[in-house]
Amino acid sequence: MFKIVKAEFLAENIKRFEIEAPRIARKRKAGQFVIIRLDDHGERIPLTIADSNNDRGTITIIVQGIGKTTKALNAKEAGDTILDVVGPLGDPSHISNFGTAVSIGGGVGSAIAYPTAVALKQAGNFVITINGARSKDMIILEEEMKSVSDEAYITTDDGSYGFHGFVTQKLKELLDQGRKIDFVLAIGPIPMMSAVAEVTRPYGIKTMVSLNPVMVDGTGMCGGCRVVVGGESKFACVDGPEFDAHLVDFKNLADRNRTYSDVEKAALTAYEHHCRLDKAAESLKTENQ
Repeated sequence: MFKIVKAEFLAENIKRFEIEAPRIARKRKAGQFVIIRLDDHGERIPLTIADSNNDRGTITIIVQGIGKTTKALNAKEAGDTILDVVGPLGDPSHISNFGTAVSIGGGVGSAIAYPTAVALKQAGNFVITINGARSKDMIILEEEMKSVSDEAYITTDDGSYGFHGFVTQKLKELLDQGRKIDFVLAIGPIPMMSAVAEVTRPYGIKTMVSLNPVMVDGTGMCGGCRVVVGGESKFACVDGPEFDAHLVDFKNLADRNRTYSDVEKAALTAYEHHCRLDKAAESLKTENQ
């Protein structure tokens, strides 16, 4: 069992957890992830390690509550436990002194982009970060990103904060200004990562994305996280999760991620129904006391 020592919401449905996992904290590197299971009947889901603290023996994950398991996890608080936390898994980010490096996070993807931005800065790069979300209240890790950036930009789809537009538009604006960019890391929704790849392709800029396919065991045995990169099948859990954006078949990735959408919707509906019943029972118990 792994104890949650701190839990706090950063935005609506987005929660940060600090979890006791000293061995993982000592070994993890930027870009790696863990697979968690909440209980004996729970599914296994991958979550990127956003940070770690060797002194406290903890790792940090940031979770957006979308499906049954992520919503169940986000219902937990400090002092609660998680049955399994396995890791660190995956290849670490390839970090080098590229020159000028841009780290782009879309939505909760900023939690994944952050540790790599830290590593890029430590490697001597001039780091530009672009942190995007639908609106101001969905922006996360703004101050953390600024702390490791030579330049930091915020974008919002609705214009409620920072640059009015998408992260791709801000990136294109920098390139149109003649900025020399040597490396781009983009993490977020599949359409966003695909769009970033198309912005940098004409410039020949090395561009990496962190992929998020369906994953079960995290060791390459199940084949669930198969992705097509450069016309070849790769496993995101052992060959990635980061890949050359210009070689990724994003349509195949999107199609595979929809494979279990009906099952996921049914599981979420059942979970929310049970939650309502639990609340009703608790309310009735309180009234009867």
